[in-house]
Amino acid sequence: MDFLVENKWTILVSLEVLAWSSTFFMLYARYGLKSSFWFKVATVLFALTGVIPQVLMGIINFIATKKVDVFTLIIVLLILYGFTIGKGHVKKLDMWAQKKFSAK
Repeated sequence: MDFLVENKWTILVSLEVLAWSSTFFMLYARYGLKSSFWFKVATVLFALTGVIPQVLMGIINFIATKKVDVFTLIIVLLILYGFTIGKGHVKKLDMWAQKKFSAK
């Protein structure tokens, strides 16, 4: 657990990059490949790199530090963003991907 707490920012940024990569792959699988199999794979990848590990990192950090610090606050803000404003951004991204891949 010490490793996770010591490297929490690097892990968080890496997970965020992987989550957005999974999102783009999910859109490509849906509209570019038109494959339900790869879309499901991308959805699982998103869950494994996005919400689940970020929540776990926030919990681990809170348990280790026993306080709400900047890292925990950032995790909470990322989750709130994902469930509020982020939904609209993903819908816009989805429409963009649909237009981009249907033009081919």
